[in-house]
Amino acid sequence: MKIDNPVSVRQGEELDINKLSSYVALQVPDFGQIVEVKQFPGGYSNLTYFLKTDADRAYVLRRPPFGAKHIKGGHDMGREFRVLSALQTAGYSKVPKVLLFCEDDSILDCPFYIMERVQGVVLRAQTAPKMAIEPTTMRQMSEALVDNMVALHSIDIYQTGLIALGKPEGYIQRQVEGWQKRYVNSQTDDIAAMTELYAWLVKNMPADGPPTLLHNDYKYDNVILNTQDLSEIVAVLDWEMCTVGDPLMDLGTSLSYWSEDTDDAFAKSFNFTWLPGNLTRAEFAQRYAQKSGRDVSNLLYFYVFGLFKNAVVIQQIYARWKNGFSKDERFANLLLGVQSLSHTATKAIERGSL
Repeated sequence: MKIDNPVSVRQGEELDINKLSSYVALQVPDFGQIVEVKQFPGGYSNLTYFLKTDADRAYVLRRPPFGAKHIKGGHDMGREFRVLSALQTAGYSKVPKVLLFCEDDSILDCPFYIMERVQGVVLRAQTAPKMAIEPTTMRQMSEALVDNMVALHSIDIYQTGLIALGKPEGYIQRQVEGWQKRYVNSQTDDIAAMTELYAWLVKNMPADGPPTLLHNDYKYDNVILNTQDLSEIVAVLDWEMCTVGDPLMDLGTSLSYWSEDTDDAFAKSFNFTWLPGNLTRAEFAQRYAQKSGRDVSNLLYFYVFGLFKNAVVIQQIYARWKNGFSKDERFANLLLGVQSLSHTATKAIERGSL
């Protein structure tokens, strides 16, 4: 079974090992000296590094992407650190143990945090299709993903204090308006569908439902699976956008990543859920409704919002590349992704279904 192994650090994304090692050694007892740094290859947003110490221990460091100081929210390392700490205190076991948060920009020129490494399998769109996973296993995996989302949404945000992560009242409106603002601030090209989608989201905006904890980026490549049993989730990663609000916002975002066999090539590049055995978007929604007891009859709105939000995220990344803040050539054609997702959302509205 292929474990999600780190590789050489990408050019332009190196860390100052000596400065980092000296700082961490003073902050964390028995941490030791860092003798090796590698990088996990997945993801287009925050950067994730593998650290090995002279005590033969493995850790993970998370930091914002280079050139992203002007983009707030999705790159808030302090928030992610606080969320992980709160979840540990609340007794949710499927998160890595965090060790250190640093907001001193003199170390790495940005805030970062360090956590213990959780061993397991992270399945990605590029690797999973090559692994010949049986359809029955795929179905068990996708069902586990739904069930764990239900579990996250069942955490008592009041008893645990997680309610302090956000303000549930008006959450949907703030999200729609906020992502539109981010789009305008990062816009490089005129895409009529994006303007039309924003107008539709404003016109059809529902009232906020009872709030729960929201992961806000919940998908296959943000979970670590048991190497011996792929249907078991051992850890959930990437909590930087976690907050509290209407749980259908979380569900809609997950479904916006969830590709099917008839979707276009860009949609399939997000995930491997088009492979045989996986639940369809409708089946995902149905299982969530059955397990959670929530009404999902207006889920189309939240699915469209998820597509709109993902299109804005891609636009932000593309703008970083176009403006010279990133040399990562993976970003060069991402404008096609904005066009693809906005087209998918428009078509979903036209047919009235996921």
